[in-house]
Amino acid sequence: MESSGNGVLAMLVILAVLTVSGSSYQIIEGPQNATVLKGSEARFNCTVSPGWKLIMWALKGTVVLSITSREPIITNDRFTSASYDLDGNFVSEMIIHNVQPSDSGLVRCSLQNSDLDGSAFLTVEVVGTLHILNDSLVVVEDELCNVTCQALGWIPLPDITWEIGVPVSHSSYSSFLEPGDLPRAVSVLALTPQGNGTLTCVAELRSLQASKSVTVTLTVVQPLPDSIDKQDTSLPTWAIVLLAVSFSLLLILIIVLIIIFCCCCVSGKEKKESSYQNEIRKSANLKTNTGALETKTKSGNENYGYSSDEPRSTHHAPLPPKSSELNVPAQHSSSLSQQAPEKHRSTQASHPRVSFNVTSPQKVRNVTLV
Repeated sequence: MESSGNGVLAMLVILAVLTVSGSSYQIIEGPQNATVLKGSEARFNCTVSPGWKLIMWALKGTVVLSITSREPIITNDRFTSASYDLDGNFVSEMIIHNVQPSDSGLVRCSLQNSDLDGSAFLTVEVVGTLHILNDSLVVVEDELCNVTCQALGWIPLPDITWEIGVPVSHSSYSSFLEPGDLPRAVSVLALTPQGNGTLTCVAELRSLQASKSVTVTLTVVQPLPDSIDKQDTSLPTWAIVLLAVSFSLLLILIIVLIIIFCCCCVSGKEKKESSYQNEIRKSANLKTNTGALETKTKSGNENYGYSSDEPRSTHHAPLPPKSSELNVPAQHSSSLSQQAPEKHRSTQASHPRVSFNVTSPQKVRNVTLV
């Protein structure tokens, strides 16, 4: 019983010694908050007392670097370490390379087999773009003008100021934030210039003393005289006279063209009517000439002395007519020829009528040649 009691007591002593030896090292000073620019380096220090075995660094809850008494254990090339002694204590430094906005968060330093740790916060800021809406400005002397400067993509949004390198009678500016998918800072400078010079817009991140600037050239011109303004707003006299003459000539030309068109229409209508009347006259003359020719044909071919050939009858043939009776048809023909037109007379004159009296005991025939 005594031996067993002594063994339990020895075990308790050993555990107490181990506990005391394990708690003999501690974190003397933890890391401090840091604010850095995007793309730069961030450094955090952790000071521990002698006797430590393992130091662990974590970023946003994930262990990214481990330090042993012999060598560091690196799992990511962006996270490296440095170490040195300070007053008998050990200082571990974690270096974050090419810091990005996504790295912003809690940084923690802890020891193995210890609930003690040290923590800090990492803030990453971004310098964005800066520009003035116009690269060069031409303004009128002693007239108020506005110049606008915009800062886009800054984290956080910067403070904007102006550096005025021109003589002015008045100047002031106001800055405000424009919401959106990419918030921007805007500053508007109002000034009344009196000479040429430059205007510089400056954006600054005060926490890091980081700034960016852009410069624009301002050219000042003299205002136009009132007489020139009036002349510019109205046409000169010679231009007005020229326009009036041009419109008059154009109106006269239009009237002349209308008259010519009307005359052509009337003449064409008269030509159509005259051609129609000529056709009617030709048709009437043709009918008249046709009637005359039929009358002429009938009068020229009629032979009153002709007797048809008939078979001889049992009666005695009549006696031949006397010469006076045979001449009756000729006289009748001559009287008809006198009533015919002149053209028919000329035809009869050129073709004399010949009469043959043939006396035969069987037939009597008179032949008239025309």
